[in-house]
Amino acid sequence: MDMRTVTLASAQISVMPLHAVTEVYGEAGLGQRLTLELERLPECDRAIVRRAAVWAADLHNGQRRTREPYVNHLLRVTLRMMCYYRIVDPEVLAAALLHDAVEDQADAIVGRSGDRPEPRGEALQVVAERFGGRVAALVDAVTQPELPPGMDRTAHYVRHVATSLDPSPWARVIKLSDFTDNGVGIIHTAGPKAHRSAVKYAAAVPIFRDLLQRADTPLDADVKAHINRQLDRADQRFAAILGT
Repeated sequence: MDMRTVTLASAQISVMPLHAVTEVYGEAGLGQRLTLELERLPECDRAIVRRAAVWAADLHNGQRRTREPYVNHLLRVTLRMMCYYRIVDPEVLAAALLHDAVEDQADAIVGRSGDRPEPRGEALQVVAERFGGRVAALVDAVTQPELPPGMDRTAHYVRHVATSLDPSPWARVIKLSDFTDNGVGIIHTAGPKAHRSAVKYAAAVPIFRDLLQRADTPLDADVKAHINRQLDRADQRFAAILGT
């Protein structure tokens, strides 16, 4: 690829919707978009986000969603916050990149493997050592607890959203972007997984609307209006899948 092609791709990637970047350019395109967006930050802040991106890619290496490498989801969640929510706080962006690390890859974080329960507390300590206590606290707030025996998965998810995000305004921002990627992006999922996800996510929409509109949720009014429209779109897609 010559430099003219690289420049053209960069110009396109910088204005494309995030799922379009995913479809056309894949993980490499999302990584390039992150690099482009990071140019707006001071170098010391870029370094924090880059370190989190590299570690997240390493931790989730080989993990996949339905149709793509899992890291694509992490990149979109972070990019959505930068591009559409106007978030530039490097610790919040680092936490966004690592938001599923403790939930999914705790053993990898602490260097263990086997059948033992995932050492989430130790994993959070490692996150704190690498990125500080604030990043670890944000990751903790968005990490869904283990499912208690006999508890319904949807009820467990809804309770987590309602209780964990209540005292943490910045964690709400991360979770709203995560929910948007999963909820609006449900159109890219098919079969039984789409139905299961629609049931779970539809139940949480009213809670996300309440969290979004709270005065201490650190987003501008126009950004909140944009996210609310995204929640409307997600609701429509859940209804279509569920036939309601």
